[in-house]
Formats: sequence, structure tokens, C-alpha cells
Amino acid sequence: MTISVRNLVKRYNDTTVIKGISFEVAAGEFVTLLGPSGCGKTTTLRCIAGLETISEGQIRINDLTVSDAARNIFVAPNERHLGMVFQSYAVWPHMTVAQNVAFPLTVRGRKDTAEDVKWALEIVGMGPLAERRPSELSGGQQQRVALARAIAGHPDLLLFDEPLSNLDARLRDRTRLEISRIQRELKVPAIYVTHDQTEALSMSDRIIVMESGHVMQEGTPDAIYHAPVNRFVADFIGSANFLNVRRQGDRWLVADGTVLHVHAQPEGDRDRPLSALVRPEAIRVERTEPNVGASTDGPGVNRLAGVVTRSVFLGAYIEHLVDIAGRQVRAHTREPIPAGTPINLLFNAADCRLVDNHD
Repeated sequence: MTISVRNLVKRYNDTTVIKGISFEVAAGEFVTLLGPSGCGKTTTLRCIAGLETISEGQIRINDLTVSDAARNIFVAPNERHLGMVFQSYAVWPHMTVAQNVAFPLTVRGRKDTAEDVKWALEIVGMGPLAERRPSELSGGQQQRVALARAIAGHPDLLLFDEPLSNLDARLRDRTRLEISRIQRELKVPAIYVTHDQTEALSMSDRIIVMESGHVMQEGTPDAIYHAPVNRFVADFIGSANFLNVRRQGDRWLVADGTVLHVHAQPEGDRDRPLSALVRPEAIRVERTEPNVGASTDGPGVNRLAGVVTRSVFLGAYIEHLVDIAGRQVRAHTREPIPAGTPINLLFNAADCRLVDNHD
């Protein structure tokens, strides 16, 4: 059971929103389309669902071609055997929970829906509330009804369009775990659209980062986070520091001339503009007088001198903004450090990666 998207292009009049993207989703795999607003991720999902016609390319669900622009093939949404959960819960207020879940089945001509409705409501933990109206439910419960409705027909594919964006933070965390549990329990492939990096990192088997209708990078959450292909991906996934660097022979220097030990340089043109990426959690803070110049900590350790300019308490840690040769760098500690304190920032070469400046 696979989903295949090949050379997908979507245009609205003279505006091209999706620009020839391709990817596949394997059986039971959870794939997230991640990117900022307007990058084309929701349009891609709607093309897969059949809510949009494609301008070029092909979409296949299992062995069925559901969209093919060249051959003028278009299978209606209700014949694609998929379930979709929208950003808005889209539950009908005049129906009970059970009636909401049963409605798509009855539209398809199913007469006996009781067993499937009961099964779906039990999966999402809403069985005892089957006879309630949506007005009697919380936002999280309404979202569970929408999820139950999506799975009641035992679909071949689940689609999620930012389903948690209307929930508060605690409920979002809980519902995120529930969606992951249900998808893995059902072993149904899923495509999930979000702009939230936490959702993408915590739920996905694979992440596809999109920008301006293109796929910027595709890979596991670990690979996307630790080995971003460019500055856009690095900045969109997690908290990132970027250091301006310049080449001197085979060495890389920061603005004040300090040698920077880095991870192996990316393949390709050695003279293209690069920045050094360091995640805040990889930095160790040393509260001593600055030691500007070459590191005395061994060949694999970087030591940069800086001054704390501001600190922000974020609960689990304190984020410090540190001036490094005119560049603001973020570092995390558990202890407060007063503004104006000179410090050293230490991090390993393995945690310092060169990335393309492409945004």
C-alpha cells in the first residue's frame, strides 16, 4: 500500500503554487509536509484528496491512478477511499456524535453503519459520548469526533490538514500523541500538514520540508534536524545559530579571526557562500574571562568569546543572547547570567555544520 506523487504542478491562472514535486508514502508510514504559510503544503494535500485538480503530474493511491493531468484522469474524492481531518473540526451541530461519524458512510450508500461507528468511537475514546451533540463537547473532543469520522470507513490513506492548530498547548500535546497512537495501531499510511516543527519532529517517520512550492529537503526527523541541507531548513527546524565564516586556505574563521572547527564541508562548489550552524543546546557556557584566539581544548572543540546581552527565562532553561563579534548567538543554561557578563561558548566540531546560505 503506497501513495505516489510524481512531478506534481498546480497552477491558479498565472500563479504556480506547486512546482513539480515528487514523493512517496509507504505502507503504514507517517509523512509530514512541513513549511511556512503559503509554501504549498495544504494545496498538495488537497490535490491528493481530490479537492483540487492538478495542472501537471500524476498521483497514485495503491495501484489506482487517481489524478493524471496528461491522460485527463480524475477520480472523485469520495472514490479515493481516504479519510481526512481538517483544521476546522467540520462536525455538524444538529447531529449526535454517532450520527456525525456515520454520515460519510451513509453518503456512500452504507446502510448498516453501527459496528463501524462503534469501532471508530472506541478507537478515539469517545464511545460513552456517542449520543451527545457537538455543543456539549470540548474542542479536543470535537477533534476526536472528526478523527473517528475519518477512520470509520477503514480508509487506505489518512490525510491531516493542520488538525491541532485550534487547540490549546496542553490539549495539542495530548491529541498529538493520540493521533500517533491511532495511526500506528491501524497501520494506515498518513500525510500530515503542519507548520509546527514540534508536531513534525515528534510524530513523523519522515518529514518533507517545503518552501515556495518546492521540496527543500526530505528525510527522517533526525536527519532533517542534524543535517539540514541549507539555511532555510536549519532555521525552520528547531532553534539555530548562524555564524558568519570566511575561508582561509583549508580553515574557516569567524569575524574576529578565531579558527572554527567544523563538521565536514558539504559536497559541491567549495567557494559557494556558507554559514556555520550551531544549535543552542550543543553549546556549553563557561563563565570565565574571555580567552580570545585559538582553542586550548583540543582540535575538536571550539571556544568563542562573547558577552551576554540579554537573558530570557523559558521554564526548562534560560536562553541567553550572546554577542559574538557583532553576531547574536543563543545559548541555554539552567542558571541566570547577568547582562554584561563576559563568557566563553564551547562546542564540538561535530556540532558545527556548514550550510548553504540559500533561504
